[in-house]
Amino acid sequence: MEKFDKTTMARIHSFETFGTVDGPGIRFVVFMQGCHLRCKYCHNRDTWDIDAGEIVNIKELVNKIEKYSTYFKASNGGVTISGGEPLLQVDFLINLFKELKKLGIHTAIDTSGMVDITDKVKELISLTDLFLLDIKHINSEKCKALVGFSNEKELEFAKYLNIINKPMWIRQVLIPGITDEKEDLLKLKEFIKSLSNIEKVEILKYHDMGKFKWEQMGYKYDLDGIPNATDEDVSRVRETLEI
Repeated sequence: MEKFDKTTMARIHSFETFGTVDGPGIRFVVFMQGCHLRCKYCHNRDTWDIDAGEIVNIKELVNKIEKYSTYFKASNGGVTISGGEPLLQVDFLINLFKELKKLGIHTAIDTSGMVDITDKVKELISLTDLFLLDIKHINSEKCKALVGFSNEKELEFAKYLNIINKPMWIRQVLIPGITDEKEDLLKLKEFIKSLSNIEKVEILKYHDMGKFKWEQMGYKYDLDGIPNATDEDVSRVRETLEI
Protein backbone atom coordinates (compact mmCIF):
# COMPACT_ATOMS: atom_id res chain seq x y z
CA MET A 1 0.00 0.00 0.00
CA GLU A 2 1.27 3.47 -0.89
CA LYS A 3 2.34 5.52 2.13
CA PHE A 4 -0.04 8.35 2.93
CA ASP A 5 1.82 11.62 2.30
CA LYS A 6 -0.15 14.45 3.86
CA THR A 7 1.56 17.04 1.65
CA THR A 8 0.31 15.48 -1.59
CA MET A 9 -2.61 13.32 -0.50
CA ALA A 10 -5.87 14.07 1.27
CA ARG A 11 -8.96 12.34 2.55
CA ILE A 12 -11.98 13.72 0.75
CA HIS A 13 -15.64 13.13 1.50
CA SER A 14 -17.23 14.30 -1.76
CA PHE A 15 -17.34 16.86 -4.56
CA GLU A 16 -19.87 19.30 -5.97
CA THR A 17 -19.07 20.35 -9.51
CA PHE A 18 -21.66 23.11 -9.92
CA GLY A 19 -21.87 24.84 -6.54
CA THR A 20 -23.66 28.17 -6.37
CA VAL A 21 -23.83 28.93 -2.63
CA ASP A 22 -20.23 28.58 -1.41
CA GLY A 23 -18.61 31.72 -2.72
CA PRO A 24 -18.93 33.97 -5.77
CA GLY A 25 -19.92 32.56 -9.15
CA ILE A 26 -20.06 28.88 -9.96
CA ARG A 27 -17.81 26.84 -7.67
CA PHE A 28 -16.14 23.47 -7.77
CA VAL A 29 -16.59 22.47 -4.13
CA VAL A 30 -14.37 19.93 -2.39
CA PHE A 31 -15.72 18.56 0.89
CA MET A 32 -12.76 17.41 2.97
CA GLN A 33 -13.06 14.46 5.31
CA GLY A 34 -12.53 14.92 9.05
CA CYS A 35 -13.74 17.40 11.65
CA HIS A 36 -12.77 18.02 15.26
CA LEU A 37 -15.96 19.95 16.07
CA ARG A 38 -19.11 18.23 17.24
CA CYS A 39 -21.81 20.57 15.97
CA LYS A 40 -25.20 19.36 17.16
CA TYR A 41 -26.81 20.61 13.94
CA CYS A 42 -24.27 19.10 11.53
CA HIS A 43 -25.96 17.84 8.39
CA ASN A 44 -22.86 15.94 7.30
CA ARG A 45 -22.28 13.73 10.34
CA ASP A 46 -20.43 11.26 8.11
CA THR A 47 -17.60 13.76 7.53
CA TRP A 48 -16.34 13.69 11.13
CA ASP A 49 -14.12 10.58 10.98
CA ILE A 50 -10.66 11.77 9.91
CA ASP A 51 -9.69 8.24 8.85
CA ALA A 52 -12.62 7.78 6.45
CA GLY A 53 -13.21 9.20 2.99
CA GLU A 54 -11.57 8.72 -0.39
CA ILE A 55 -7.80 9.20 -0.63
CA VAL A 56 -7.01 11.57 -3.50
CA ASN A 57 -3.68 13.01 -4.60
CA ILE A 58 -3.09 16.54 -5.83
CA LYS A 59 -2.53 15.60 -9.47
CA GLU A 60 -5.81 13.67 -9.59
CA LEU A 61 -7.71 16.51 -7.97
CA VAL A 62 -6.22 19.27 -10.14
CA ASN A 63 -7.04 17.26 -13.27
CA LYS A 64 -10.61 16.83 -12.05
CA ILE A 65 -10.94 20.55 -11.30
CA GLU A 66 -9.52 21.59 -14.68
CA LYS A 67 -12.27 19.69 -16.50
CA TYR A 68 -14.79 22.19 -15.07
CA SER A 69 -12.64 25.33 -15.14
CA THR A 70 -14.31 26.74 -18.28
CA TYR A 71 -17.66 26.82 -16.49
CA PHE A 72 -16.60 28.40 -13.23
CA LYS A 73 -14.10 30.86 -14.72
CA ALA A 74 -16.81 32.22 -17.03
CA SER A 75 -18.90 33.09 -13.97
CA ASN A 76 -15.98 34.57 -12.00
CA GLY A 77 -16.18 31.51 -9.79
CA GLY A 78 -13.51 29.10 -8.67
CA VAL A 79 -12.77 26.37 -6.16
CA THR A 80 -14.13 26.25 -2.62
CA ILE A 81 -12.74 23.87 -0.03
CA SER A 82 -15.30 22.88 2.59
CA GLY A 83 -15.73 19.97 4.96
CA GLY A 84 -15.58 18.63 7.52
CA GLU A 85 -12.93 21.10 8.62
CA PRO A 86 -10.52 21.85 5.76
CA LEU A 87 -7.77 23.27 7.96
CA LEU A 88 -7.13 19.84 9.48
CA GLN A 89 -5.41 19.00 6.17
CA VAL A 90 -3.43 22.20 5.82
CA ASP A 91 -0.28 20.66 4.26
CA PHE A 92 -2.24 19.25 1.34
CA LEU A 93 -4.19 22.47 0.81
CA ILE A 94 -1.03 24.57 0.68
CA ASN A 95 0.30 22.51 -2.21
CA LEU A 96 -3.10 22.26 -3.90
CA PHE A 97 -3.60 26.01 -3.82
CA LYS A 98 -0.10 26.61 -5.21
CA GLU A 99 -1.13 24.54 -8.23
CA LEU A 100 -4.48 26.32 -8.54
CA LYS A 101 -2.76 29.71 -8.39
CA LYS A 102 -0.59 28.69 -11.37
CA LEU A 103 -3.84 28.08 -13.26
CA GLY A 104 -5.34 31.42 -12.24
CA ILE A 105 -8.16 29.80 -10.28
CA HIS A 106 -9.92 31.72 -7.51
CA THR A 107 -9.67 29.90 -4.17
CA ALA A 108 -11.98 29.97 -1.16
CA ILE A 109 -12.13 28.06 2.13
CA ASP A 110 -15.26 27.45 4.18
CA THR A 111 -14.03 26.99 7.76
CA SER A 112 -14.90 27.34 11.43
CA GLY A 113 -11.53 28.99 12.01
CA MET A 114 -11.23 26.97 15.21
CA VAL A 115 -7.53 26.19 14.78
CA ASP A 116 -4.24 27.62 15.98
CA ILE A 117 -2.85 30.22 13.58
CA THR A 118 0.43 28.44 12.87
CA ASP A 119 2.98 29.36 10.21
CA LYS A 120 1.47 26.72 7.93
CA VAL A 121 -2.01 28.11 8.43
CA LYS A 122 -0.66 31.59 7.67
CA GLU A 123 0.89 30.27 4.45
CA LEU A 124 -2.42 28.75 3.42
CA ILE A 125 -4.22 31.98 4.24
CA SER A 126 -1.82 33.85 1.95
CA LEU A 127 -2.76 31.50 -0.91
CA THR A 128 -6.51 31.84 -0.32
CA ASP A 129 -8.55 34.55 -2.04
CA LEU A 130 -11.62 34.37 0.18
CA PHE A 131 -12.65 32.88 3.50
CA LEU A 132 -16.19 31.85 4.37
CA LEU A 133 -15.98 31.94 8.16
CA ASP A 134 -18.68 30.19 10.17
CA ILE A 135 -19.26 31.98 13.45
CA LYS A 136 -20.78 29.12 15.41
CA HIS A 137 -22.02 31.30 18.29
CA ILE A 138 -20.89 34.70 19.53
CA ASN A 139 -21.43 33.61 23.16
CA SER A 140 -18.46 31.45 24.14
CA GLU A 141 -20.29 29.23 26.66
CA LYS A 142 -23.22 28.67 24.30
CA CYS A 143 -20.75 27.96 21.53
CA LYS A 144 -19.10 25.23 23.58
CA ALA A 145 -22.46 23.67 24.36
CA LEU A 146 -23.39 23.74 20.67
CA VAL A 147 -20.19 22.56 18.97
CA GLY A 148 -17.90 21.28 21.74
CA PHE A 149 -15.49 24.23 21.72
CA SER A 150 -15.55 27.81 22.94
CA ASN A 151 -15.31 30.52 20.28
CA GLU A 152 -11.98 32.18 21.14
CA LYS A 153 -10.02 30.64 18.29
CA GLU A 154 -12.56 31.41 15.59
CA LEU A 155 -12.89 35.02 16.72
CA GLU A 156 -9.10 35.37 16.75
CA PHE A 157 -9.04 33.85 13.28
CA ALA A 158 -11.50 36.50 12.10
CA LYS A 159 -9.42 39.25 13.69
CA TYR A 160 -6.26 37.96 12.00
CA LEU A 161 -7.96 37.94 8.59
CA ASN A 162 -9.05 41.51 9.30
CA ILE A 163 -5.52 42.61 10.24
CA ILE A 164 -4.10 41.33 6.95
CA ASN A 165 -7.17 42.57 5.04
CA LYS A 166 -8.09 39.14 3.67
CA PRO A 167 -11.58 39.14 2.09
CA MET A 168 -14.11 37.29 4.23
CA TRP A 169 -17.75 36.32 4.30
CA ILE A 170 -19.26 35.78 7.73
CA ARG A 171 -21.76 32.96 8.07
CA GLN A 172 -23.97 31.88 10.92
CA VAL A 173 -26.57 29.14 11.08
CA LEU A 174 -29.85 30.45 12.46
CA ILE A 175 -31.08 27.84 14.92
CA PRO A 176 -34.37 28.98 16.50
CA GLY A 177 -33.97 29.48 20.23
CA ILE A 178 -30.21 28.84 20.14
CA THR A 179 -28.38 31.29 17.88
CA ASP A 180 -31.08 33.95 17.47
CA GLU A 181 -31.39 35.46 20.96
CA LYS A 182 -31.42 39.25 20.63
CA GLU A 183 -28.68 39.82 23.21
CA ASP A 184 -26.37 37.49 21.30
CA LEU A 185 -27.27 39.01 17.94
CA LEU A 186 -26.39 42.48 19.22
CA LYS A 187 -22.98 41.18 20.32
CA LEU A 188 -22.53 39.58 16.92
CA LYS A 189 -23.44 42.86 15.25
CA GLU A 190 -20.85 44.66 17.35
CA PHE A 191 -18.19 42.12 16.42
CA ILE A 192 -19.03 42.29 12.71
CA LYS A 193 -18.85 46.08 12.76
CA SER A 194 -15.37 45.89 14.31
CA LEU A 195 -14.07 44.19 11.14
CA SER A 196 -13.34 46.06 7.91
CA ASN A 197 -12.67 43.11 5.58
CA ILE A 198 -16.16 41.61 5.49
CA GLU A 199 -17.69 41.48 2.01
CA LYS A 200 -20.88 39.68 2.95
CA VAL A 201 -22.84 38.34 5.92
CA GLU A 202 -24.93 35.22 5.35
CA ILE A 203 -27.61 33.89 7.66
CA LEU A 204 -28.11 30.20 6.91
CA LYS A 205 -31.42 28.62 7.86
CA TYR A 206 -31.18 25.64 10.21
CA HIS A 207 -32.86 22.51 8.90
CA ASP A 208 -33.01 18.96 10.19
CA MET A 209 -32.50 17.20 6.85
CA GLY A 210 -29.25 15.71 8.14
CA LYS A 211 -31.01 14.01 11.06
CA PHE A 212 -31.39 10.76 9.13
CA LYS A 213 -27.60 10.48 8.78
CA TRP A 214 -27.19 10.61 12.55
CA GLU A 215 -29.85 7.97 13.05
CA GLN A 216 -28.48 5.86 10.20
CA MET A 217 -25.09 5.86 11.92
CA GLY A 218 -26.65 4.98 15.28
CA TYR A 219 -26.30 8.37 16.95
CA LYS A 220 -28.84 10.46 18.85
CA TYR A 221 -29.74 13.74 17.15
CA ASP A 222 -29.59 16.26 20.00
CA LEU A 223 -31.62 18.97 18.27
CA ASP A 224 -34.60 16.72 17.65
CA GLY A 225 -37.70 18.89 18.09
CA ILE A 226 -36.02 22.20 17.19
CA PRO A 227 -38.10 23.77 14.39
CA ASN A 228 -36.54 24.57 11.05
CA ALA A 229 -35.75 28.24 10.57
CA THR A 230 -38.10 30.24 8.34
CA ASP A 231 -37.67 33.19 5.99
CA GLU A 232 -39.34 35.31 8.66
CA ASP A 233 -36.70 34.22 11.18
CA VAL A 234 -33.97 35.27 8.77
CA SER A 235 -35.60 38.66 8.16
CA ARG A 236 -35.80 39.30 11.89
CA VAL A 237 -32.15 38.39 12.43
CA ARG A 238 -30.98 40.46 9.49
CA GLU A 239 -32.91 43.44 10.82
CA THR A 240 -31.24 43.09 14.24
CA LEU A 241 -27.81 42.74 12.67
CA GLU A 242 -28.56 45.66 10.31
CA ILE A 243 -27.38 43.77 7.24
